[in-house]
Amino acid sequence: VQLQASGGGSVQAGGSLRLSCAASGSILNINCMGWYRRTPGRQRELVARHTKSGDAAEYADSVKGRFTISRENNVNKVYLQMNNLTPEDTATYYCAADPLCNWINYWGQGTQVTVSS
Repeated sequence: VQLQASGGGSVQAGGSLRLSCAASGSILNINCMGWYRRTPGRQRELVARHTKSGDAAEYADSVKGRFTISRENNVNKVYLQMNNLTPEDTATYYCAADPLCNWINYWGQGTQVTVSS
């Protein structure tokens, strides 16, 4: 599975960004797709994850109510709408595909999000 992410950038606090990720390759049915982020000196953390089979989403507590994950299932695309961004959201964001929802991910390249105060 290959993942291509886009949509990062720089924004002021309170602003919005939308990340996009498209998966391609030999695995056509990808049940879980999600977004993670990492800041220097910290482990990569889950931001949001969507499960196609139950059309369910889960979010990190820090982004609940501000971020929304959505899917285009027929083309294995996932989006992350990020609203009311804060400097604490500054990180490299990674798209992940987890075909069996067993927390074994394929990873895309990171896309940088920088939020200034």
